[in-house]
Amino acid sequence: MFKSFHGYHLIEAYHNMRHEKKAHPSRVFKKLLEAIFVLIVTLVIWNLPVTAFGIEGLNVVQQRIIAIFVFATLMWVMEVVPSWATSVAVIGLMLLFASDSGVKWMCDPEEVGSLLSYKGVMACFADPVIMLFIGGFILAIAATKTGLDTQLAKVLLKPFGKKSENVLLGFLLITGLFSMFISNTATAAMMLTFLTPVFRQLPPEGKGRISMALSIPVAANLGGMGTPIGTPPNTIAMKYLNDPEGLNLGMGFGQWMLFMLPLVIVLLFISWRLLLHLFPFTQKTIELHIEGGMKQGSHSKIVIVTFLVTVLLWLLDSVTGINSYTVALIPFCVFALTGVIKRQDLEEINWSVIWMVAGGFALGYGLNASGLAANAVESIPFGEFSPLLILLLSGIICYLLSNFISNSATAALLMPILAIVCGAMGDKLDAIGGTATVLIGVAIASSSAMILPVSTPPNALAYATNLVRQNDMVKIGIIVGIISMLLGYGLLYGVSILHLI
Repeated sequence: MFKSFHGYHLIEAYHNMRHEKKAHPSRVFKKLLEAIFVLIVTLVIWNLPVTAFGIEGLNVVQQRIIAIFVFATLMWVMEVVPSWATSVAVIGLMLLFASDSGVKWMCDPEEVGSLLSYKGVMACFADPVIMLFIGGFILAIAATKTGLDTQLAKVLLKPFGKKSENVLLGFLLITGLFSMFISNTATAAMMLTFLTPVFRQLPPEGKGRISMALSIPVAANLGGMGTPIGTPPNTIAMKYLNDPEGLNLGMGFGQWMLFMLPLVIVLLFISWRLLLHLFPFTQKTIELHIEGGMKQGSHSKIVIVTFLVTVLLWLLDSVTGINSYTVALIPFCVFALTGVIKRQDLEEINWSVIWMVAGGFALGYGLNASGLAANAVESIPFGEFSPLLILLLSGIICYLLSNFISNSATAALLMPILAIVCGAMGDKLDAIGGTATVLIGVAIASSSAMILPVSTPPNALAYATNLVRQNDMVKIGIIVGIISMLLGYGLLYGVSILHLI
């Protein structure tokens, strides 16, 4: 994505490497076996007697939703196919076998129970949260197209001077800032490109190179926590927190940043000190040169003004009454009408992420609209569960899964279930700060998962520089991840108790 910006070659090389790895004959055979396993498990669950599930009032449509959910879980965890492809399959299966537009002889409501609305399933792709994603992508494309990102990097890094440890802090803070509004992958690739001349200045025998290379994925992963559009799990959490038919907490863009931005800043400073301690510089000064800058012309001015107005409207959503989803379409309208964004630029939107998220929303819709969620709440005593146990399990499971599979897939898998569980537990969750602590905690846990090169694309890009060993990444990843989760959950508990969310 973003073919016009600094660092695209790194992303292209990363995707080519992943493709070659997946196309290896031994891996293809392994994936075939995994696909067969998933198919068998799904068909078994699909065809079990409804009484086998122990859920009172379960009908055939609801059983099929369970089977589709299991299918999605196994496909996402095993990564049999790309996560977005699994999401497309989920939507297709629900439309064909559980909706009022499904296969006629398999979707008789008198035999299988109340069917889903096909319009409801398809509407998951046009959910307001999807509009928020698209608005974020459009802003990022416009920024890279006009050189705003490069110019900002040059201006913002200049005050940090030439002292090595200060330059490191600059890259951490600027990468963290960019990743709040631009794709983590794009941010990491761009910043690593800017670091290339720095790497050449640092002595090979020192650890400064490792410190600089690791600063980028660490900051990109942590920075994504700062805004609802910073990373997909954040937006998925917003979806379930603000769902009018669900929790309906009415959390806004500015409200999210009010408590998450300080957390990100604290974590970035902690990461700075940790990197300096674990991988100290032997060279005390660095000459920093960043080529390129802002393009001249009316388009650049339009992008700057629109960017500032959009962010301001996001922060003041409670004052203006314009929610963050509507605000996200403003830059799209402005850039389309003024010619900043053209038809071919739309091809650079990360549609795979959007399909991935839409599939997760379809699962959540199926659980609720089919009545499965209500039946599960009545049959399973969620109210008797320990709030602390729910909090710990959700965070640990999300953290572990996100280290090995897409954090978007992890969030799409866990959020619908946790929304049901939290809703059924009612006031009991007040002891840990409420439902927001659990759901936003999952978003924090997913961004904290960064121990391996495969954990996140920024990790893989940094590892591909050949300056970082896997055990270096594990070392900093575990320490930062644990600190991030401890501080994050502590913050959530505090602001929830004070009724700030």
